[in-house]
Amino acid sequence: MELKLFTADAFTDKPFEGNPAGVCILENELTEAQMKNIAFEMNLAETAFVQRKGDIYSLRWFTPDSEVDLCGHATLATSHILWQTGLHDKSESITYDTRSGILKANRIDGKIELDFPADLEHPVEIPDELIRTIGVKPVYLGRAKWSYLAEMDSEETVRKIKPDFVIMETLEAWGLIITARSGTKEFDFVSRFFAPRKGVPEDPVTGSAHCILGPYWMKKLGKNEMLAFQASKRGGILGVKIEADRVKLTGTAITMLDAKLNL
Repeated sequence: MELKLFTADAFTDKPFEGNPAGVCILENELTEAQMKNIAFEMNLAETAFVQRKGDIYSLRWFTPDSEVDLCGHATLATSHILWQTGLHDKSESITYDTRSGILKANRIDGKIELDFPADLEHPVEIPDELIRTIGVKPVYLGRAKWSYLAEMDSEETVRKIKPDFVIMETLEAWGLIITARSGTKEFDFVSRFFAPRKGVPEDPVTGSAHCILGPYWMKKLGKNEMLAFQASKRGGILGVKIEADRVKLTGTAITMLDAKLNL
């Protein structure tokens, strides 16, 4: 069996920046074991598996270790590939059926806008293990569905942190976001994201984390439309807009690999 397989760098318009994602186009169903093996073979933060079913697409995401419930950069990459290859009409939006419900992608002014559910955090006590993980006490800690959100005192602190991933794997939540107000006028806030229990020590750019970050910084900054930077080694830029219980994430992607996978 031959499968169409792509990689795309998401949340960037430059090669080797943003977050690389695999995109596997399916004509027939694969088993979960097959998808896990392909994701392990790709060895990227996430590989998306997409199959057209009538007017919508089934979409699933796998890390090299396991399936995840929501992935922004691989959804952006998938949308980019579907439109670029002509598999989906560029004038039409895309609707996905996923483990996080119905998600949509639109093309707006040369960029891709993703319509995702907001994930609201609530304040929690700061565990000693978290302080030992990042080497500094956050000014605030919140807990969302899958992740902690730790606000730090400055962008400089966010950039300098070198986490202990062994300790991080013992935390109650499998994801950890560290964030701060931007130190420049170019962006509203910066962040980094870690998920070693999912096989992703540090994710270059994380759309799903901004479903938590968006509502949080909207309350802090008093505005519902922001520009964010994820300060990983590769880096990535995201437009973030809050509308009721939805988060609109905006970005671009660039195709890096167009291949056939022999299964």
